[in-house]
Amino acid sequence: MRRLAGVAAGALLAGAAAASWADEAVYAARVTRVFDADTVWVQPAAGGRWRKLRLDGLDAPEICQAMGVAARDALAARLLEQVVTVRERAHDSYGRGLVVIEREDEDVNAWLVRAGWAWASRWRGRGAYVQHEDQARAARRGLWVKGRAPEAPRDFRRRHGPCEPPRPAPTSMAR
Repeated sequence: MRRLAGVAAGALLAGAAAASWADEAVYAARVTRVFDADTVWVQPAAGGRWRKLRLDGLDAPEICQAMGVAARDALAARLLEQVVTVRERAHDSYGRGLVVIEREDEDVNAWLVRAGWAWASRWRGRGAYVQHEDQARAARRGLWVKGRAPEAPRDFRRRHGPCEPPRPAPTSMAR
């Protein structure tokens, strides 16, 4: 019975995810701040308010965690002041848009995981970027340079709570 309930819940989640991607908002924006390796601020090209966005399908180290600053700086070097395509499918519990960011037709979320600066989100071992994480681990890139990554961010947050707000990346604009 529990197994059947789990399968039903998984089917509902998969259906909800598919439906939510069908309803996604797509817009061009300039990245104005990289807060950490999975949170950025953008200014939509069409105008309007700045938006705080959370990269979907991955989890990057907390800024106060080992490799957190290096991961943030890698993303900042890739995105800061760049015009990108944002694919926003929903909002998280903090009100941030859950997004996939594309720069010059490249999925930046996939790049971040493939470069070894983030873990792929998983549900029952599956996720959009799991193969990219496997490649980064095998090549010992980013978080896996020493053979094993630091503590997973969800475990780090559970043990230590939230980090203090970070100092801006060397090239990011203060807001």
